Amino acid sequence: MMNIRCSTSTSSIHSSSIFSSRRRRGGSYMYNYNQRRPSLFVVAFVLLGLVNINGYGLFANANANVEEAEQQQEEVVQQQQQQNETEPTAAGPKKKEKIEFPEHKWGTYYDPQNIFCGQYDCYKILGFDYETWGRSPPSKKELTQSYRTLSKTWHPDKNKDKGAKDRFLKINKAYEVLTDKKLRKEYDNMRERPDEYFYKYGSPTIYHYAPKSDTLFVVFVLLLAFNGFTWFAQKQRWQQIADRVVKDAVEGLKAGEGGSTESLELRKKAEAMLKEQKEKEGGSSSNGSEKASLKKSKMKMTKKEMREKENEELRPLIMELVKEINDFGAGFHQPTWRDLLVVRMAKWPMYVASGLVWQTKYLFRRLRKLELNDEERQVLTKRAVGPVAWEAASDADREEMLTRDLWVMDNLELWLEDQEIRQFSKGQQKRINRMRKKEGSKGSKND
Repeated sequence: MMNIRCSTSTSSIHSSSIFSSRRRRGGSYMYNYNQRRPSLFVVAFVLLGLVNINGYGLFANANANVEEAEQQQEEVVQQQQQQNETEPTAAGPKKKEKIEFPEHKWGTYYDPQNIFCGQYDCYKILGFDYETWGRSPPSKKELTQSYRTLSKTWHPDKNKDKGAKDRFLKINKAYEVLTDKKLRKEYDNMRERPDEYFYKYGSPTIYHYAPKSDTLFVVFVLLLAFNGFTWFAQKQRWQQIADRVVKDAVEGLKAGEGGSTESLELRKKAEAMLKEQKEKEGGSSSNGSEKASLKKSKMKMTKKEMREKENEELRPLIMELVKEINDFGAGFHQPTWRDLLVVRMAKWPMYVASGLVWQTKYLFRRLRKLELNDEERQVLTKRAVGPVAWEAASDADREEMLTRDLWVMDNLELWLEDQEIRQFSKGQQKRINRMRKKEGSKGSKND
């Protein structure tokens, strides 16, 4: 707009000068050629000014447009930079969409030999659940569709993930198993019967437990525990016989009533000790009224009550005497260091070797048909009656056992009957012996 105004103003100035020259000539409109040259020069100058002015305006407008475009581009670039700077803080840097790894959805299956799909379920690898489809299992068409869909995702040529190849191989293996009728039937059957899988394919795993503690320490603790157990067991054996002896001694059982030699001896010792105590108490008590009261109390008690009272007085004395007995024989002794398991284990080789040597000698003598010597008779008798009866017997009883040849079964049965008869009273023993004699006389007559 400014340029146009400038051009119009200059043209009006020059036109007025031309017409004024015409009026000076007497009002004629004849051109004065002498004045034409300066007018043309003026016109050219004006036109040149117009061109310069318009050119400068056009150039200015073009520069302005370029500057505006550059500013717009800079604004766009700045906006993009601001978006890139703000997006990581708000939603993180733009990356490729993550593909969820499907192993946690593939379930489990007992297949240590990798005959089918290894530790995963073939059905779940292809997107099917064995427990939910009921009576309509997936067909081969459905399996193929699922296989193709998963192959597009996990094929190594299309997925550059590190585990894509392994996943694709497992998908391919699952498809091969489930599309094979024989394999699929076997797979379904072994799902519920892992024992059949183990019977047919076996297991490559041999389980063993690694020690979590020092082996020597564990062995030491076990030996200590076993030694304590053997010591306690030997103590219980001794206590069992001691309780029986105390009971027989307190009740005053005789030999024919089941009492043993130890119980009879303890009873006698306890009665002697009780008598001494009473004599000391009687000598120390000089008051005659106390003696009279004791006599009156005894007069009121029956024989049974007096016997029971005497037994109760003897009990603590007998128990003290029993504690002094360390060995009842037949292995029933107080525990010592020889009863520890370690000591017994050290003696086992010696026992085994001596037993083998004796047995070899015995068989060799039997082949030679030699008579039994004293050592062989003793060993055979001890084996027949048992170590407990042999150790508990007196020397006279042992001599009797040796003479009766108890390693013979008939002789052993008669000896056992005699041992039972000894438990009876003397009157009962006499009756049994009479009955035996009568039976023996009748048998001889029949013969």
